Amino acid sequence: MIEIWNTALFYPLLNLLMWLYKLTGNFGWAVISLTIGLRAIMTPLVWQSMKAMKKQQELAPELAKLKLEFKDKKQELMTAQAELYKKNGINPASGCLPQILQIVVLIALFNAFNMVLNTPPAELVSKLNPTLYSFNKLAENTQISPWFYSINMVKPDLINIPGIKFALPGVLVLLSALIQFLSSKMMMAANPTKADPDDVMASTSEQMIYMFPIMTIIFAYQFPAGLVLYWTVFSLVSGVQQYFATGWGGLTPWIKRLGLLK
Repeated sequence: MIEIWNTALFYPLLNLLMWLYKLTGNFGWAVISLTIGLRAIMTPLVWQSMKAMKKQQELAPELAKLKLEFKDKKQELMTAQAELYKKNGINPASGCLPQILQIVVLIALFNAFNMVLNTPPAELVSKLNPTLYSFNKLAENTQISPWFYSINMVKPDLINIPGIKFALPGVLVLLSALIQFLSSKMMMAANPTKADPDDVMASTSEQMIYMFPIMTIIFAYQFPAGLVLYWTVFSLVSGVQQYFATGWGGLTPWIKRLGLLK
């Protein structure tokens, strides 16, 4: 099982990461390039999920009618909603596979980052070369800098302030959480109504708006900044794709207040 994992995912990602590092000369830019490439590859898979969200937004009036019709009949309401989703080609579980795939890739990248950045410089070549393809082998004197401008990619992006007993999230962590929040907000309807606890899809989507940014900050206290950089760029690219699939969505009122939309 481990050999399958290594051959199918870990080794290809590690090799691609190292090839991009040699191409860009900077580990941070290698991570960014890899992230954009991975998101582009996943586009066909996530696009259907994004379009399903758009359809769900368009069905909001019909869902509201069903809630009135089956106001005191919870089971009938859930059945009617399921039939409405099926009739319009919406699969409530369609967003699960992309999320699972993202987590699997995240784990593989975490292992790759650890191997590259946590290996002592003197052992780097001897440890990495056996896992690298023949065309991608490292020179004997290769040294990899963990710095991406002022951020150390191997350590958590945290700020320690004298007098405060706990570290504060760094700029990259806060930026990642903000982008995740805005991206999740875009997935909501432009003029949403209060989520009904009986509408599983709507309730879950509303909770995700706040859950993912909070989880991002919590995980950032343990994970290296390189992984946070990956998640930041991944969320940013996801937001751009979400815009082309559904428009501004739940951000529409904010955009209008800024005078960018009429």
